[in-house]
This record gives sequence, structure tokens and C-alpha cells, in this order.
Amino acid sequence: QVQLVESGGGLVQAGGSLRLSCAVSVSGRTFSWFGMAWFRRAPGQERELVAGISGSGSSTDIADSVKGRFTISRDNAKNTVSLQMNSLKPEDTAVYYCAASNRAYAGRDESIYIKWGQGTQVTVSS
Repeated sequence: QVQLVESGGGLVQAGGSLRLSCAVSVSGRTFSWFGMAWFRRAPGQERELVAGISGSGSSTDIADSVKGRFTISRDNAKNTVSLQMNSLKPEDTAVYYCAASNRAYAGRDESIYIKWGQGTQVTVSS
């Protein structure tokens, strides 16, 4: 089983930074077995992949819209995955979700995700 608890959302001005964290509890497998990702859903839009990271942490997949501004990382010793968001824009406003994949990788196909966090709101003011 996998349990996810997100933290770190909030209100920030454009150009500012936020760091989202996801604490992961696992049983039956080690945390490094799971690919992890951050998705977001903006009002009136479909959920989209923001960034994914492989179980080992050696491979990442970053959405073009946030490339160069957002960084995903994981600490397999602490069972956490983080999303560092810099140079935030109003269009980054969304609910952000942490997700665990049943693969060693994390991609855009939502069918591979077996657990989702409750979501954390990020609001960027202009």
C-alpha cells in the first residue's frame, strides 16, 4: 500500500518560489520501486503532468510549460518527493497532486498511477 501526504502549497506573487513536498508511506515494497510525479489541475482545465521522476531518481520528465523553472527531486532514504517551483507565473495557479506509479518510471499516462495525494493549492498572484 501507498499513502501520500502533500504539503507546501500557498499564495505567492508572480516571480516568487514555492516548494511542494510529498511524504510517502509504503508497505510491501521499497519507496525506490515507485516512479513518482506531480500533476496539476487548473480551474476549467484537465489535469496535466508537471514533472515525473523515476524510482532511482536518475530520470526525470518535465513539462515544457515549466521547464527551466521547476525541478523535481526525491530522497529515497526519507521517502519524500519534492517539487521546487521558481519564477512562478499566474498560469501556474492550480491544485497540485503528488502521484505514485506502479512502474519504475513516471509518465503522462495516468493509468500507471495507483495512488494520488489529496492535492495542495498553489495560487500565484500577478
